[in-house]
Amino acid sequence: MSYPPEVRRQALDLLAVGEPVKKVAVDLGLSERTLYQWRRRYLPQLRHQRYFPDAGTELTAARRRISELETEVAVLRRATELLRDAMSPKDDSRQYA
Repeated sequence: MSYPPEVRRQALDLLAVGEPVKKVAVDLGLSERTLYQWRRRYLPQLRHQRYFPDAGTELTAARRRISELETEVAVLRRATELLRDAMSPKDDSRQYA
């Protein structure tokens, strides 16, 4: 079966950062055999590696940091909303000097 080049590229990118063949196969709906063939053909440097501790560790750390930053942004947005509500004049009751 022939797959579009973007599917192959996505699969190879996932394999290159250390995703297991089985997981990539399930996620993209490909056969493991196809992925092993692509990996052997297009990523020969990864051919004998079954586990990529550096890539996996970096990816996990990056995902954790992204999650932390997203939480921080949500907190700051909420604080901005609360401050905006507290600072805006209500019922045109501004006091002038």
